[in-house]
Amino acid sequence: QVQLMESGGGSVQAGGSLRLSCAASGYTYSQFCMGWVRQGPGKEREGVATIDSDYSTTYTDSVKGRFTIYRDNTKNTLDLQMNSLKPDDTEMYHCEIYALGGCERIAWGGQGTQVTVSS
Repeated sequence: QVQLMESGGGSVQAGGSLRLSCAASGYTYSQFCMGWVRQGPGKEREGVATIDSDYSTTYTDSVKGRFTIYRDNTKNTLDLQMNSLKPDDTEMYHCEIYALGGCERIAWGGQGTQVTVSS
């Protein structure tokens, strides 16, 4: 059974850092693109970062230079290091694994971990 479990969320002050982690089980994901998305109440889902099977990465403009996405295929984990956090980063963060061949069609998603940044 495929399962994604996020952790590492919490409450921090603006300028602080958090590291999110996603543990994937039930399959081997080394050939899949993986990523993080975020969504808050009443807001649209926003792609934050992706990392493909060749370790190429993409970031949404608002997090470039502040967030870094990592994957460890030996452990089936996906991390998101978030630095210089801003109140606008307050959202529920979800990890996702995408269907083979790209980073767009969601194959599996996690329940999310809440990040709250206070000013």
